Amino acid sequence: MYGIINLVMMMYSYIKGVVTEEESNFIVLDNNGIGYHIFVANPYAYPLNEEAKVYIYDYIREDEHSLYGFSSKEERNLFLKLLGVKGVGPKLIMPMLATGSVNGIIDAIDRENILYLKKFPKVGDKVARQIILDLKGKLAQSDNAPIGGFDELVSVLEGLGYKTNDIKKILPNMDANLEIESQVKEALKLMLK
Repeated sequence: MYGIINLVMMMYSYIKGVVTEEESNFIVLDNNGIGYHIFVANPYAYPLNEEAKVYIYDYIREDEHSLYGFSSKEERNLFLKLLGVKGVGPKLIMPMLATGSVNGIIDAIDRENILYLKKFPKVGDKVARQIILDLKGKLAQSDNAPIGGFDELVSVLEGLGYKTNDIKKILPNMDANLEIESQVKEALKLMLK
């Protein structure tokens, strides 16, 4: 049952609305009278009282249910990859995204540039090495590999903990014309075979 609830929560791709509040690590995005409290890397990148489109990741754990927001799909994809690294959580990743660029972080991982990664708050030698160990050669490869219009499906499945290589194996059997909800249901059936 919990897996189904988690799956439903993952269905948000983005929220479009007016930024009504900005604080040091979050914004409030008003969408049809509902104010979404969204943790973002740089709140001041979203102009106050203007409409913004924020890509969303719904982070659900036993003791936390939070929305994390991103200015692009690429930023969200990097967040999801980093989230899969042992010992790395959202509170460590968001400052990385605030002070580093997506391409800069990917380049540092691929070049094993530990010094670059250690410049981020709370990233020590051990965490930097774990990030490199888990992600070297996987970020640019998975982002550039053809996935035939299944970007959103891949993001959802990665968010559920499936590995990118395993996801790519089922994509040839998927119908790109289906709604995302139907794609996810079909993909989960295939992943469990």
